[in-house]
Amino acid sequence: MSELIFGFDEEQIKKDICKVMRNLFERGLVSALGGNVSARVPGAKEFWITPSGIFKGELTPDDLIKLDFDGNIVEGIGRPSIEWPLHAAIYRVRADVNAVVHAHNPFTLGLALAGVGLKPITVEAVMVLRKVEVVPFAFPGTDQLAKLVSEKASTGARAIILQNHGIVAMGANLYEAEAIAETLEEVAIAQFVALALGKEPPVIPERDVELYYKLYRLEK
Repeated sequence: MSELIFGFDEEQIKKDICKVMRNLFERGLVSALGGNVSARVPGAKEFWITPSGIFKGELTPDDLIKLDFDGNIVEGIGRPSIEWPLHAAIYRVRADVNAVVHAHNPFTLGLALAGVGLKPITVEAVMVLRKVEVVPFAFPGTDQLAKLVSEKASTGARAIILQNHGIVAMGANLYEAEAIAETLEEVAIAQFVALALGKEPPVIPERDVELYYKLYRLEK
């Protein structure tokens, strides 16, 4: 039965998780068994997350698992994603984050592996991404990775690149988190194309970026 908490429908959250995961799979940002998505009711100490070992392109709400921040299963059956510590760590330090997307954006990761940082070369990069951080490699599902991500998330980052691994996008809701993950890849592709053609892509001037943040009262 649908449960309403603070105006959020948990059944709808579960449906949206499956839809976002399907979108990411169709865009090639997650693989058949890789990547994970979670979401929670604002302020909740529990969250829904995708399972481990199930095809990501056809998840259903019944496949999802509800965990507390210590990884205890509250609802659902099966195994939660091994990356649950990373998701829990973000929710612990970011009251404004209610959805987390962990994807394997190939162009974003490729640029990071080449030591090339993403630049504000598009309006979307300025509007949507704002602050992107990078963490060194740590094995998936480990407390070490969760700690590294937590430290960067606590700075207010909206996206984090996991070296040799993938990306994490954080949003107030699932579709914001998805938009951040997709924008990361769009910017990375545009930057890669320019570099592949032997051109350094021009960035949006800092004065215009500052003006945008000031007008819309946004933080980097």
